[in-house]
Amino acid sequence: MALEKGWLTVALALMVPGIAWVAEQRPLPQLRTLAAVIVALVLARIAWNPRIVGRDVGTTPIFNWLLYGYGIPAASFWLGGYLLRRRADDGPSRTVDAAAILFTVLLVVLEIRHLINNGDILRQSAGLAEVSLQVAVGLAMTIGLERLRERTHSIVHDIGALVIAGLTLAAIVFGLAGAGNPMATGEPVGGPFVNLILLGYGLTAVLTAALALLTRGSRPRGYSQIAAVIAVSLALAYLSLEVRTLYHGPVLTLGPTTSAEQYTYSAVWLAFGVALLAAGIFLQSQAVRLASAAVVMLTVLKVFLLDMRDLTGIYQALSFLGLGAVLMGIGWFYQRLLFPRRMPAATGTS
Repeated sequence: MALEKGWLTVALALMVPGIAWVAEQRPLPQLRTLAAVIVALVLARIAWNPRIVGRDVGTTPIFNWLLYGYGIPAASFWLGGYLLRRRADDGPSRTVDAAAILFTVLLVVLEIRHLINNGDILRQSAGLAEVSLQVAVGLAMTIGLERLRERTHSIVHDIGALVIAGLTLAAIVFGLAGAGNPMATGEPVGGPFVNLILLGYGLTAVLTAALALLTRGSRPRGYSQIAAVIAVSLALAYLSLEVRTLYHGPVLTLGPTTSAEQYTYSAVWLAFGVALLAAGIFLQSQAVRLASAAVVMLTVLKVFLLDMRDLTGIYQALSFLGLGAVLMGIGWFYQRLLFPRRMPAATGTS
């Protein structure tokens, strides 16, 4: 009776840091093994009933039964793993660390589902708001684990960062770029600037760029390059969808595409390409410079294939003149960068 509504799960989890503290004071190998066994029992309890307390998890966002059912075990396992790892990075400590990461992920995912779906954490569908929050939090957790693994050098934190990054990438591809894309679903995105586009594409672009910068030199080169390409893609998607929002309102699938909108896309893409070029030079990143070239080439193709066909009058002229001016500026910049003018050698005096 005293341990109903999931208190048994919480009580078992709270035993782990206590056992770890005793094992540090009295280094008995059996105690470390016991901590891992307790973690396995808690995991079995969660697998049997993911909602821990049944259907009555509460309707209050964040502060509900999920917070103590997953949050307290997560905090207990983080503390227990830290205490066990201070003596040895062995199987029991890795088991507790892995459980800490798992419960943290479950806590965040279920709390977001509870918040978006009015308490129904087992709802089958997910909208743009939920996918955007899950992606943003997944990227933030990946960044946190990347920084943590540099301090602990733990294989669990290393693999955990890679697994969460992989799952977040899948959510970006199949969620933001696929099923959750408002251009495909027609889902309202909100106001002109502070909207779901900013959350789903703008914020995630910033977080992915931060991940690319953080992993330069600490991960294989391809990892940070892929992160940089994804960041550029998300940023380009944000700018394009934001332009669409300004012209069409909350529902992006309504209304025709005007000449002014077509020209705005070209102008925004060109400006973004130039900004990427400047960022690539500043960061000394070849991947960012190549992304800049890709954005400029995409704009060139759009101008010649779409703007030439669809735009008329001043918009067509401005599109070609703006493109020509930017290309000339980029060419001049690369000429000065790659082939700097050499100073004449000083002539000696007799």
